[in-house]
Amino acid sequence: MGALLRDLRVLYLRELRSALREKSIVVNGILLPIFLYPFMMWAMFTAFTFVEGQSEGFVSRVAVPDGAPLPELVTALEVRDDVRLDTATPTDSLDARLSRGELDAIVRFEAPVTDRSVLVGNAAVRVYFDRAEERSQRAASRVESVVDALRAERLAAEATALGLDTVALRAFAVDAEDVQSDRETGRLVLALLIPLFLTLMVALGCFVPAVDTTAGERERSTWETLWTTGVSRTSVVLAKYLLVASMGVLAGLLNVAAMSVTLGGILSAMMGDRAREIGLALPLEIVPLMFAVAVLLGLLFAALMMVLAAFARTFKEGQAMVTPAFYLAMAPLLLGSSLDRTLTPTLALLPVANVSLGLKDALMGRGDPGLLALAFAVNAAIVVVCLFVARVLVVNEEVTTGAFEGSFWSWLRTRRSRT
Repeated sequence: MGALLRDLRVLYLRELRSALREKSIVVNGILLPIFLYPFMMWAMFTAFTFVEGQSEGFVSRVAVPDGAPLPELVTALEVRDDVRLDTATPTDSLDARLSRGELDAIVRFEAPVTDRSVLVGNAAVRVYFDRAEERSQRAASRVESVVDALRAERLAAEATALGLDTVALRAFAVDAEDVQSDRETGRLVLALLIPLFLTLMVALGCFVPAVDTTAGERERSTWETLWTTGVSRTSVVLAKYLLVASMGVLAGLLNVAAMSVTLGGILSAMMGDRAREIGLALPLEIVPLMFAVAVLLGLLFAALMMVLAAFARTFKEGQAMVTPAFYLAMAPLLLGSSLDRTLTPTLALLPVANVSLGLKDALMGRGDPGLLALAFAVNAAIVVVCLFVARVLVVNEEVTTGAFEGSFWSWLRTRRSRT
């Protein structure tokens, strides 16, 4: 055992030095998690702010062909700085101009559903706009806000004339109050983002090292050199496996750290002092669980990817063979987007997605330790199976020398037909 550990340490350090000299591994495993998502979030925030500013600055071109039924609406639109009334166009060409984008909205008046005598000067307002155009939607929204304000003023005046106060006028009014605190809102944001990005970045961090330490070695013709060092094949493969898992865990944790810092900066820019009340600091009690999930996912993705890449003879071929492992990394994206979805006994049997959901539940303060333990056990069992398959592949000369032409699935079919 002492000799095995010594060989493993030497080989692991050797693989680590080789990995740090490889530009693609450093970029995907270290630099990408640190800089990519902060840059993406900054770019998205900047683009959103720019587009929102552009939309807010649009002057809506609104046509009111006949304002006689409700002249106060025309007056209210005329005094707005963000609305320009078009009254010179003949009525029959308004629809064509709206279709061409020369107008943003058309306001027409219709007879009210009820008798006009019930409310003197009453009229039904219909707004025509183009749903496919952002500025047309915004124009319709501006007109609706003016109509709502006029309606409120008219009802208040009628109520005063009838001797009613504003309290009596608010029949069946609904006041909604959010009982969630700012701190809970921050944890909700973390619960949505951290499990997803942690899973994706662990998988991405394992991807290049898994291909490089298998197909890359074969493409560089250095496998034979490793076999002549006098160490066991098990030590060589185990050292490579631990390196791939380490790079995956490092990528995942760096990504979470960079994302937390970036979100904090964006939140401060958007919300000012309230950002400190919300806070996006990771709760300390969740850190051990997050680290455990990152390690487990690193071990799982490293085992899966190395088994799949073991049959590749070139780096490019290895990338194609490992790609199916990313389907598992996408599972949290499909299952974790809803905050109402929690870890259940059935979902606890689904690899990768189960621990991601368990981490999300823990961040939201509703985790179930029993289901989380079951999820860990399921993923650990898959790791054991993959390592057993890897051991079988190590002793197979046809696979280790690259003589076998095919993928893992063709090798599996061949082996099953022989039995």
